[in-house]
Parts: sequence; C-alpha cells; structure tokens
Amino acid sequence: MRFRASFCLLASFFFTSTLAKAADPQWVEVRSPNFSVITDAGEKKGRDVALHFEQMRSVFGRLMAKATVNLPVPLQIVAFRNTKEIRQMAPIFNGKPTEVSGLFQGGQDRSFIMLDTSVEDPWSVVFHEYAHRLLDGNLSVRTDPWFEEGFAEYFSSIEVDNKEARVGKIPNDTYLILQQMGMMKVSDLFRVQQYSKTYNESGSHRTTFYAESSIVVHYLYDHSLIEKLTAYFDALKVQKKTVEDSIQAAFGITPDQFDLKLREYLREGRYQYRPIPTPAGIVASQFTVSPFSSIDARATLADIHAHSPDYRAHALDEFLEILKTDPENALALRGAGFAYLQQRDFEHAADYFHRAVQKNSKDARVHFYYAMLLQQRGSFQDSSAGEFKQELEAAIALDPTFADAYSMLGFAQASSGEPEKGIATMKKAIELSPRNESYLFNLANVYMMDQKNDPAIAIFRYLAASDNEGMAARANQALQQAMDFKQRKQEFEAQFKQSTDTGRPALETKPSSESANTGPEPGPAPVKVRVATVRFIKGKLVSVDCSSAPKAVLAITAGSKSLKLQIQDKAHVIVMGADDFSCDWKAKNVAVNYRESTESDGEVVSLEIQ
Repeated sequence: MRFRASFCLLASFFFTSTLAKAADPQWVEVRSPNFSVITDAGEKKGRDVALHFEQMRSVFGRLMAKATVNLPVPLQIVAFRNTKEIRQMAPIFNGKPTEVSGLFQGGQDRSFIMLDTSVEDPWSVVFHEYAHRLLDGNLSVRTDPWFEEGFAEYFSSIEVDNKEARVGKIPNDTYLILQQMGMMKVSDLFRVQQYSKTYNESGSHRTTFYAESSIVVHYLYDHSLIEKLTAYFDALKVQKKTVEDSIQAAFGITPDQFDLKLREYLREGRYQYRPIPTPAGIVASQFTVSPFSSIDARATLADIHAHSPDYRAHALDEFLEILKTDPENALALRGAGFAYLQQRDFEHAADYFHRAVQKNSKDARVHFYYAMLLQQRGSFQDSSAGEFKQELEAAIALDPTFADAYSMLGFAQASSGEPEKGIATMKKAIELSPRNESYLFNLANVYMMDQKNDPAIAIFRYLAASDNEGMAARANQALQQAMDFKQRKQEFEAQFKQSTDTGRPALETKPSSESANTGPEPGPAPVKVRVATVRFIKGKLVSVDCSSAPKAVLAITAGSKSLKLQIQDKAHVIVMGADDFSCDWKAKNVAVNYRESTESDGEVVSLEIQ
C-alpha cells in the first residue's frame, strides 16, 4: 500500500486532554445511502464529505461495470474541522506528528477514514486506500501489484465537486516523476510482486513503480483495453505463461511495442478526461443529519485507537474514562467490552457486552463481538452453540453486509451438523469479500467436514499458488492431506464394495487352529455404517500421547471440559498452522473438528494450531 496509517503511542495524559478538547465543538452525524460521516466541521461539510464518497462509490461501479458495489468491512468516516485535530491522531515520526490531511485505519470488523476538512485536497490518500477496499470487495481474484496500485492511483486522482466527478486526469506529479526518473520496461513493471524490493523499499524505484503503474492503468482505460486484463491474468496465472507471452496473448503486441506506445502516450499527454454526473438518486440535501454528542465522539476516537496496534494499550482506559462521565454510554460500553476481549479478559468483556446490548440491541457489532467472545473461550460448541449462532444471526440481520459474521456462522453451522447450511453461509461471506483467502480456506475445510473432497481439493490447489507465503504453505499442506484422505476414502469404499459383492469382509483374517474345530465358520457379520456428527472445540492442547503409534491421543481442555481425542494415523491427519504433527506439543491453543467415537471422546477430523 502507498500509505497505511499506523497510530503511534502518545502519553495517556496527552490523549485525555485531546479528548477533552474534542468534546468542545458541536458534532453531527450525516447519513447518506451508503455512508456515515461524523464531523465537528458543520453540517455542510459533513454533507459534502458524504457526497464525495457516494460519488466515488458510483464511479467505481462504472469503472468495474458493477451494478452492486460491495464494501466487505463496515466503514466509519470522521471529518475533522482543522489540522490541529487530525494532527493529534497522526503517526509520530522523530517525536513529532506527521503532517497529514487524511488517514486510513483498517480493521477486520471496522475501518476508519479521517479527513482534515480545512485543507484544499484531503482526498487523494484516503481514496487510494478506499480503492483497495473496493477491489477487495468486488474482484474475485487478487491481481498483481502494478494493477492494484495503479488502479488505486488512478482512482485517487478523480476530482469531485457537488455536481460531478471528473475521471482520467493524470496528475502533474506523475509526469514529472517519469520525466525525471525514467520509465521501467513494462515487462519488468508487470513482474513486480508483493515481496519485491521495488514494492517494499522506499526510494526512486518505488516512486517510479507507482507513477508508471498509474500511467498504464490510464492507458488501458483510455484505449478500451481494460477488459483484456482478464485474458492477461488468465494466461499468466492459469496457463502459466511468461509475462512477455501473456502480454502478447492478451494485447496482441510485444512488450517492446507496449513500451513504445506507453512512452508516446505519456509524451503526447492525450489522456481522456471525462465528467461523470452525480447519480440522480444521490442528493446531498436529502442526507439525514442528527446531533452526535461530544461523548459519543470521544468514544468513536477511542474506538479508532482500539483498532490501532500502536495505541491499543490505552484504548481501555479511554473507554473507562468516558464511562465515569456517562456510565450508560452504549458506544463506550461496547468499546470497553472489545478492549477487554482483546486482552482475553472474558468475564469483564461479557459484562460490558451485556450492558451495551441492553442500551442498544440494534448494534450489529455488539452481537458480533459477543459471538467472538464465545468462540475464543471455547464455550460455543455445546450448551452455548445455539447462543453463538443466534448472536451471529442477529449481527447479520442488522448488517447484511457483515462478511466476517457470515464466515463465523458458516463454520459454526458445519461444525454442529449442518454442513449444507455452513457451505451456503460461507459462500455468502466469499460473495461479500471474494478475495479473502481465509474465507476460501475455511470453505475448503467445511467441504472436507462434509466429505466433499473434490471441491475442497480444488480450493486448496488454488490457494497453494497464493502470493501470501503463509497461506500458500498452509494450503499446500492441506492439499496433500486432503488428497491422502480422498485416497483412503476410495480404498475403503472399494473394500466395502468388495465385501458386499462377495459376501465376505473386505479385510479377512485366518481363523486360529483353536477356533477351526469349534464348528462351521460363521457368515460375515453385517456391516454397520454410522455417520457421526462433526463437532468443534477450541481450547488448550495439554499433551499428546504417541505411545500407540501410528495412533495419537490429544488431551484437550476447554473451560471445565476435558476431552481425549484420538488420531488414527498421525502421519495423515489434517493439520493447519504447523508444518507437521508433533508428539511434543504442549500448552498449545488449538481448534479441532472431531467425530464421536466409541474408542475415545472423539476422532480428530482436522486440527489447527493457533
């Protein structure tokens, strides 16, 4: 990413004074069809900010030819009235706040965008990051960095006012960078990956990479070539062609010819700069505006810190300080519960979540957080399983676009004996966030739990080629285990078929001499097939007993519950989060899918080391 905000640690007393100052101005919340903006810059500025985001969302839909635009993580926009306020939230460099006009703070359950409305152009940084979020919610595959960053640069250069959005202008800085620093060969640009030095190290090469990526995307849009990207990435990633051959296959020209065309395009400056009117249904004067109390504003700023790795340690104190003034503040109650949950203090977290839902039962995040609490303390697979699913269903009912809630619910449904429901729910999560590889990995595991090996293997094989090295390693391991499981299943089915066709057990044993004279050999015992419900437990792996190899027995505790779970062959069990199964594991946090068994408390289906 070009710029990812990371909030640095400030002294707690300094932030307390900041919150007090933030409480002085009048805050309002502006709600448009797709956004919430809270601001202390006045109603007019709030409406303008909401309109900007509505326009950009609409432009994205046109650029991507999508009627429905997904945003997989809920977004809260905060528009500050002046530079002083946003500076108090800015990253610290060499002991001083960085000069910024816009900040983006990402999170799994919520993202935040902050703007300084007193400056002329606070948009470019936040629209760059907003573009990445939109790509995540609307593309089914992850493309290469040149397109990801080039599109984000192209998107961030769009100019917006109250009447229209103007798309396609190439910023002067882009021209200057490429004129002064020169251009990379297109084939070299297209080869840059997330792990490349060009992408990760600051300096002229990285600056050139961003500028030229932007020019390429401008060129593709201006020459109606954007649709040919599908053919390019298909040739590159599916057919495994080289970058050079993929360019030739998709665009009908050689990389050298592409270089010449791009240089000519830049030299002539004949870019297409076209206006797009504000959508007819988006009228700023029709947005709803309501007062937003200063104490709710303080709670929102504390919520931002709770989602910042660098400031998380102080978030709980901030919420508790607010609750001293207003003990029934729903936002602060939810925030305190979330902060306690981050510390794995489940007792206090549950207390604050219960109080928060009493104040506002229509808050999707409270229900979602409480479900997270049940999951993390491992108490949702038995008596709490119904409550766990109910909380997630409530979160989804209140926010039907909450992708993470669908993902958690789908896995819970599959683990409690409803695999078909689980598969459908997991697919909904992927529909909302199609590039989330964790969702795909979980869907594959749900398929395995339902003994649908082929779709699971297809997903694992796809993820094994991921640019994310950790995911690729997990998927490769899971792929091999899934293929081994499929082979064993086929062998068992073949043996079972043989036993039914011949009337004899598939695995025969010779009678002993002692039993041979006791009478006629009895006929084969009827084969009983028992389908056990797959259950799920999350807890602590206390020890592993491998004394009866190849079997292994896991001793697992979850709260007051203790289980002995058996693995028939430790060399072929599905293991996630570790390279290989180990008999030396102790005191490990684990998540286990298992089936009921007559030999033990259960037989392990899959094991994840967390």
